[in-house]
Amino acid sequence: PASNCSGRTFRMLLIGGTLLGGLGLFLLAVTMITDGLKLAARDTLKDILGKYTGTPLRGVGSGMLVTAVVQSSSAVTVATIGFVNAGLLNLGQSLGVVYGANIGTTMTGWLVATVGFGFKLEALALPLIGLGMLGRLFGTSTRLGAVGEAAAGFGLFFVGIDVLRSAFEGFAGMVDVASFAPQGGLGVALYVALGFAMTVVTQSSSAAIALTLTAASGGALGLNAAAAMVIGANVGTTSTAALATIGATANARRVAAAHVLFNVFTGVIALALLPGMLWVTEYARTVIGLPEAPAATLALFHTVFNLLGVALMLPLTRRLAAFLSHRFVTREETLARPQFLDRTTLATPSLAMEALKLELARAIALARDTALAAMSMEGATPESAREQRHGLRGLLTAIDGFVTNLEASRLPADLATALPLALRVTNYLDDVTGLAEAIDRHRPDVAAISREPVLPTISSYRAAVAAQIARCDPGADDAEAAKIDAGYTDLEHSWHGLKTVLLEAASRRQLPLERLNDALEGMRAALHLAEQITKATRRLRAMTPAAETRPEAPAEPAAEVGDATSH
Repeated sequence: PASNCSGRTFRMLLIGGTLLGGLGLFLLAVTMITDGLKLAARDTLKDILGKYTGTPLRGVGSGMLVTAVVQSSSAVTVATIGFVNAGLLNLGQSLGVVYGANIGTTMTGWLVATVGFGFKLEALALPLIGLGMLGRLFGTSTRLGAVGEAAAGFGLFFVGIDVLRSAFEGFAGMVDVASFAPQGGLGVALYVALGFAMTVVTQSSSAAIALTLTAASGGALGLNAAAAMVIGANVGTTSTAALATIGATANARRVAAAHVLFNVFTGVIALALLPGMLWVTEYARTVIGLPEAPAATLALFHTVFNLLGVALMLPLTRRLAAFLSHRFVTREETLARPQFLDRTTLATPSLAMEALKLELARAIALARDTALAAMSMEGATPESAREQRHGLRGLLTAIDGFVTNLEASRLPADLATALPLALRVTNYLDDVTGLAEAIDRHRPDVAAISREPVLPTISSYRAAVAAQIARCDPGADDAEAAKIDAGYTDLEHSWHGLKTVLLEAASRRQLPLERLNDALEGMRAALHLAEQITKATRRLRAMTPAAETRPEAPAEPAAEVGDATSH
């Protein structure tokens, strides 16, 4: 008896090692297929996602096609997140791609069910591996090498399936698996959790579903238990997208949240209707003419409940997108969202112009805050400065779009002449973001030369820049507005005096010469920063009706005529 027990233990260990090896082969195969096909397709997949997602329904088709090709719904979801962040897809379009990716990922189950159990290694898999690796010798970065890697991956895919099938058949012959799991609702929940855990651990729903299908085909799992595991694996695939959003943007989190909501909703529906769906699946299998095998039934079940989920969610896409757009809101998005512009005002040009002036004044205030943060000796935190600059850019983009729409309407002559001024204001303010970045970039160089005897002059210059920025208030009265122009003239004199002091100190070797030019670039950027905000303020004041009744405004700062680098 002791020898029988030890022999049984050895066989169990051997089967466990075989299962582990088969899973490893399968994961390696999926990775090779995904990487190879993505490289071979190059920009084709990007074009499909970028161009053929105009509606949620077309997004479903694109997501399904791309996922079926690259054999990874997680890769497609992560790519979709990237497209949303880049502005190539909006949130509504991305939802269609996410739905389609869930349908496309069912292709793995169909490969296992229709090909995986009906091939001979020596006839199909081994030649694919050999020819694929031969093609890979031409270089992993070439198209031929990528196709070879994908072909070898398909070969390993079938080898892994064969190894897993053999292991599960041996396991089923030795252990009554059903006796270890509770029956009824608790048993179904256990198998759902097992499918979910397998996907989270392997980070591949394809691997979890392949394991489930081979276990069912080998007799180690009943049909109900295997169907529950497929549902769990389908929900578990959201873990990859969720992990990818750690520290990511708000848009990335919204797409990942949509992925989770869709898969959980689909899983709950499939569980609630599990007996009926299995009956429908069995009936559909006989009508279609698929073989009477657990793997075929499960592959069809996986496809059917994902199609049902898409059918239920597709009409709700716009509402889901609107719901998610108000979640995970960042400070950057809050800053970039217009507070006064509204499409309804376009019907009344005078109201639209007033709203535009208010939004431009808000943009100047935000630009002043951005500039003062850049001029601070300590500087804002990198994340806070980035949010502020990106928020300003987003707001300016929204203002430009509003001006474009306003130009398309019929405007009185006096309002039409104000629109070019508005665009010039946004151009000046857009320069502010780049100049603030330049100041941050050269901050270490300025710090390196900020020493006696030039430190008082540098401090005085920085204070003059900050004072000019603070002085640029579009709502100031005429007396204060005159100080804006006078202040900029004084600032120019301060800049020329600073350059003289720095160059004299450098000639006496009192400053590190290797940092001087970069430090001057940083301080010149501060001058241009104040210049652009001064111009923006004066242009916005010129848009107000009161400006028409005042005497002609003084000339623009010197840089208005020539290039700013003349300073």
